[in-house]
Amino acid sequence: MTAPLQKLIATRIRQDVQGMHAYAIQDSRGMVKLDAMENPHRLPAPLQKELGERLAAIALNRYPGERIEDLKRALARHAQVPAGCDLMLGNGSDELISLLALACDVPGATILAPQPGFVMYAMSAQLQGLKFVGVDLTPEFELDEPAMLEAIAQHQPAIVYLAYPNNPTANLWSDATIDRIVEAAPGLVVIDEAYQPFSSRSYLDRLEQHEHVLLMRTLSKFGLAGVRIGYMMGRKELVAQIDKVRPPYNVSVLNAEAALFALEHEDVFAAQAADLKRERERLQQALKAMGLKTWPSDANMILVRVPDPAASFEGMKARGILVKNVSRMHPLLAGCLRLTVGTAEENTQMLAALQSTL
Repeated sequence: MTAPLQKLIATRIRQDVQGMHAYAIQDSRGMVKLDAMENPHRLPAPLQKELGERLAAIALNRYPGERIEDLKRALARHAQVPAGCDLMLGNGSDELISLLALACDVPGATILAPQPGFVMYAMSAQLQGLKFVGVDLTPEFELDEPAMLEAIAQHQPAIVYLAYPNNPTANLWSDATIDRIVEAAPGLVVIDEAYQPFSSRSYLDRLEQHEHVLLMRTLSKFGLAGVRIGYMMGRKELVAQIDKVRPPYNVSVLNAEAALFALEHEDVFAAQAADLKRERERLQQALKAMGLKTWPSDANMILVRVPDPAASFEGMKARGILVKNVSRMHPLLAGCLRLTVGTAEENTQMLAALQSTL
């Protein structure tokens, strides 16, 4: 790095940004990729061909327009958005999380979430210059209700995030505890249902009971991780305020058309989710048979504790299997790997690779 460039960075880039670590994405080339909770199934060949022809006909010379509204209506039908509620679109859930921090950046604002949890809640707060408060889960990864309520009373957060199910622990939390947190929150409560296609429960039926609750979902786990479509539902008046900070044309015409196509064939993706849930159960049983500790999962991932996570991670990687070593993300995750549920063949390979490292 030249001296002038070094000076430019030192004087013009925020000090806290200089000290940050970028979101890490593992190199997965040539690997069985089981580290990012993607749906491993691709579209059937006939649908691939049909989608390709449809995307080829799009007017790429025009900004996104009416088809974005078509997508919003299709998602509203798909998600069964309650009366009096509306939705807004994001370039994945990550953008929605950033937009929430931007919209709620009032003096002294705090964002609060249980930990360990999705890292973007804290990162979005830091990037926006907001205070982030993390409240530890219990050793079994349940919500610590007294600690959550105490933190809410002390910090009066502008936003409380509750992932349902949680990442990376994959579990759902007590509905009664969530209800008490919602009732105690002075600001927004964002229920993040990124893994809804694999979950046994949803907050949707309670959404219209609370004016300050927003429900966030994504098409990434539905099977479109590469398309980058997130959406957030809540009272029309509240969603309209958050939507003011959304950049114009944040969803491309190609992404919108691909999402519309997928929603027209949602039965295909529902069958894929059903297959992954069956595979999730097979993995749980196999891991227990190895004598390993796992936790209940309502997502397309399983958290497992192994004797030596670094050795298992590297050993699996050497055998062409890429998972996520989360053992250093938080003290409660000590010894843990996060395994994405893959196809039957991928899961069999993963189990064999893991067994060989124990």
